[in-house]
Amino acid sequence: MESMPHPYESEWKTAIDAVILASKICRSVQTSIADDRMEKADHSPVTIADYASQAVICKTLRDVFPDDPIVAEEDAADLRTNENRESLLKTLREVQAAEIQADSEDVLHWIDLGNHQGTASRFWTLDPIDGTKGFLRKEQFAVSLALIVDGTIQVAALACPNLAAIDAWDNAKGVVFSAVRGQGAKLFPIDLPDVTPHAVRVSGTGKAPMARFCESVESGHSSHSDSARIAEKLGIREPPVRLDSQAKYGIVARGQADIYLRLPTRKNYAEKIWDHAGGVLVVEEAGGRVTDIDGQPLDFSQGATLAKNRGVVVTNGLLHDQVVSAVQSEFQPPE
Repeated sequence: MESMPHPYESEWKTAIDAVILASKICRSVQTSIADDRMEKADHSPVTIADYASQAVICKTLRDVFPDDPIVAEEDAADLRTNENRESLLKTLREVQAAEIQADSEDVLHWIDLGNHQGTASRFWTLDPIDGTKGFLRKEQFAVSLALIVDGTIQVAALACPNLAAIDAWDNAKGVVFSAVRGQGAKLFPIDLPDVTPHAVRVSGTGKAPMARFCESVESGHSSHSDSARIAEKLGIREPPVRLDSQAKYGIVARGQADIYLRLPTRKNYAEKIWDHAGGVLVVEEAGGRVTDIDGQPLDFSQGATLAKNRGVVVTNGLLHDQVVSAVQSEFQPPE
């Protein structure tokens, strides 16, 4: 693996190691996912893989950067209950299978290292499995990790274990996108971490009717009907590419799609930073652009949410102003 120059070389390498380790655990859990599903209080699906992924990534970060707080999606509260004792033991077994010495208390502690609120000047943000529903369907999901310093994303590692490498490395299944601010975006296969990464660049599509959307498989996160209306406004006829998770950021970053919209589905909803940080830097370093639906930069200095932003607009950069204009003219905020 070639090195990134300072000042974030160690952070970049550590982030990549962490998401690769977590990705391998997630693959292991997928073989028996029907037995491992649980429900969080908000009824979103969560799996043993979410917990094991968060545990090993938080441990990896704490070992190398002991003073860095972590803002992550999960916490260990449900795993501490008697009714979920078996789930805790399954999580522990997955962590131990990754050749990490641990007991149950270690796993619970590592998961809860992710409970910071994002108020520090420097912190990591983690989604241990982004796109859990896609994971449960054995489709696309991502492991997303990013370092934020003074409100600016500086390092990102975005693992997409089910995304093909397309036209490289024999179309190897499973890739890692990575980026350091100012150093460009890179891509390499999860299972070939020692190869020379490929540079990643967005498409050169400059005319909206030639563009291609990507969007979530399900419309719970972003309205399909709103996206379709905006696509029509832009003259886009190609059907959208639908896939779960921040893999959509990867698709835009490497030019397979040109536009990704995350349109609010309810009033006053604030996006979570872990759902976007890793993908945002990858797209920006690949030459693309990311703002909210008002054309404002995403503000990662507000804690665990993008409290000052509405929705997200991701493009190859060339189309960005046209897309934001179309969104503003067509999008009606939810009641």
